[in-house]
Amino acid sequence: MIEGLGDMNLSLALAAIGSALGTGVAGMAAIGAWKKAFAQNKAAPFILIAFVGAPLSQTIYGMILRNAIQGANLPPESYLYQMIIGIAAGLAMGLSAYMQGKAGARAADALAETGKGFGNYIMVLGVIETVALFVMVFCMTAIPKLQ
Repeated sequence: MIEGLGDMNLSLALAAIGSALGTGVAGMAAIGAWKKAFAQNKAAPFILIAFVGAPLSQTIYGMILRNAIQGANLPPESYLYQMIIGIAAGLAMGLSAYMQGKAGARAADALAETGKGFGNYIMVLGVIETVALFVMVFCMTAIPKLQ
């Protein structure tokens, strides 16, 4: 077992991969919406950047969980447990970020086309975000406390 692999990297790395995929998907949609607006000589709504940036927070949640696992100073025999928490949580947070990016892509397209619904779209992204928050909090409560 490689000491520190689970407690220092897995939740962060997997959440960051999801954030990269999510921001990429939403970013491509925003660029397409802006291109369409420019081609029609319409103002390109800058607010679409909110949809692009939404999946970034899951990387922060992955880092917070990584730091919590690392800060617990668990014994070496728990490294497998730490890795399992890191992998499971990182995948869940990463998938949340990816799906948030996909929803953000649809939101960018819809807002650019209609100019309406920003609040509704942000609420949907917030619900998807909540999955990652729950994963982080629930996993942090699963970390054994040494006394």
